[in-house]
Amino acid sequence: MKPLPAWPYPRCVAHRGAGKLAPENTLAAFRLGASHGYRMFECDVKLSADGIPFLMHDAEWGRSTNAAQKLGAGRDGVSDIAGEHPWNTLSQLDAGSWHSPAYAGEPLPTLEAIARYCIANGYFLNLEIKPTPGTEYHTGEVVAQHAARLWRDQSVPPLLTSFDIAALVGALATQPELPRGLLIDALEGKPWSHWLDQAQTLQCQALVCNYEIWNLKTVAQAKAEGFRTLSYTVNDATEADRLMALGTDGVITDRVDLFNPS
Repeated sequence: MKPLPAWPYPRCVAHRGAGKLAPENTLAAFRLGASHGYRMFECDVKLSADGIPFLMHDAEWGRSTNAAQKLGAGRDGVSDIAGEHPWNTLSQLDAGSWHSPAYAGEPLPTLEAIARYCIANGYFLNLEIKPTPGTEYHTGEVVAQHAARLWRDQSVPPLLTSFDIAALVGALATQPELPRGLLIDALEGKPWSHWLDQAQTLQCQALVCNYEIWNLKTVAQAKAEGFRTLSYTVNDATEADRLMALGTDGVITDRVDLFNPS
């Protein structure tokens, strides 16, 4: 894989494809986000029981699929943890009808399918590694391996991010050349320097924080340590203006209909 340019990613990133305007983490959502002019997308990746990387946010599959109706998930001993099922089972689920009738029948996509779509159209990707509990390190390894394979002929690989330290350690161990970002939701009573040190240990290129964490001090310290600064989930124009004025490098948003990504 070619060396990563200084920072090649667009400043506006569509959350889970198209935020809440389409069923999250589906190809339909990516297409809708693209129709609003977005060139970079964030999505969540986990592993099926047989090791196939696919897109889904929750550990449990009930909120964003029809698993309960189709398979009786949560009843009669059927696990409601998506990652405990093989891809053959997951691929049969409807991941769109929960959102609206227009998307009924939309399938769960594999990482490979999303990669093909993004590469064919010149889009950029932020892969949030979202492990099934108990598979953190392994999920980081496998997602990084697939990302390196799928983008091996591309000049700009996906940005790998996670809240889970073990997942990022796995990604670092198997594909250290891929860019990584540490996701931070709250400081959890720890000093800001703790998180900067954690990101340094993981050899991250970016800090991707709950937007409320960013202020003049935290941005300055992060930049002084050489990190790029991204925010989630920014759905208010005033807040986006504040973050841009601070000099942050990117905002992840649900409101693809509100923010002009150019």
